Amino acid sequence: MSDSLQRTPLYDLNLELGAKMVPFAGFEMPIQFPAGLMTEHLHTREKAGLFDVSHMGQIRIAAKSGDVKDAAAALETLVPADFVGLAAGRQRYGLLTNEKGGILDDLMVANMGKDLLVVVNAGCKVQDADRIEKALSDRCVVTRQFDRALMALQGPAAEAALAPLCPAVKNMRFMDVIETELAGVPVTVSRSGYTGEDGFEIGCAGADAEKVARAILAQPDVLPIGLGARDSLRLEAGLCLYGNDIDVTTTPVEASLGWAIQKARREGGVREGGYPGADVVLKQTRDGVTRKRVGLVADGRAPVRAGAKLFADAEGQKEIGVVTSGAFGPSVKAPVAMGYVTPDHAAVDTPVFAELRGKYVPLHVRAMPFVAPGFKR
Repeated sequence: MSDSLQRTPLYDLNLELGAKMVPFAGFEMPIQFPAGLMTEHLHTREKAGLFDVSHMGQIRIAAKSGDVKDAAAALETLVPADFVGLAAGRQRYGLLTNEKGGILDDLMVANMGKDLLVVVNAGCKVQDADRIEKALSDRCVVTRQFDRALMALQGPAAEAALAPLCPAVKNMRFMDVIETELAGVPVTVSRSGYTGEDGFEIGCAGADAEKVARAILAQPDVLPIGLGARDSLRLEAGLCLYGNDIDVTTTPVEASLGWAIQKARREGGVREGGYPGADVVLKQTRDGVTRKRVGLVADGRAPVRAGAKLFADAEGQKEIGVVTSGAFGPSVKAPVAMGYVTPDHAAVDTPVFAELRGKYVPLHVRAMPFVAPGFKR
């Protein structure tokens, strides 16, 4: 591995647990553990898995006025989401947009009462922090916490595994966030994740990460899980991977993420627009788009991978889009994918064809997620 790759606070523990390490977003990350990708995926769906996601970036935004609503209003100038209306102790998904309405990153924003906690993708965290600082520094103090660790405990047994170490989690519902202690360590805990299952994301100081991880892994039904299973789990859940399914060339409307723009920020809302690319996004919401992100299920057993071109016909005469993520779905026992197609081919059950080694493989458009979500509402 290159000496230039960074290591998370859990690097040594990952090696001890037998992880196969690969470069990812500038870090040495565990792609899988000895159990293997298939077992790790199914174990997370059936019990609970612990993921090292410390490569992601954590940023705190505090208003100089001391009022968290001022920080929320400031962040709304960069993200088309309702953060002013976000209650203390709650978290919301959002999209950082550019002047053309393209997606610079997707992120999670939590109202911690005194300030906002923002979690951003690993490959974008420096640029995101730079952009936020440049835009908000007159009103807010922006603090990068890139040395903190982040773990995701996911699966139907996640609460049972975490509650003995942190009893407060039993009272949390989906997208709640608290500051508490776990195994004597100060932590932030959100009831969220990126697998479609119930679960939690736990942030702590890097120096405390191994203690927290070992305490969780000692609980019944918990296995360490790598990025390989994380990818297949999020794909089955219909969740976007930044850089694959969304990027600066896609808008929230094209990406079928209009639900992440709350009523207050939409046309006619009390704080309509006011973010980069708002004119483009509002126009697309009103007038429609030339492509839409959809779910796809192959009729056969061969997975269709990212980059495969999509056609309206079995002869490959009419190109209509492209696959952006694709893999075999262990839980659905079939190849699943997502990609972009023209609106006239976006309806559920529409047949499409993917180019695969010179042949045209039949697929059908399917509603996402491909698995029923297990969130605790």
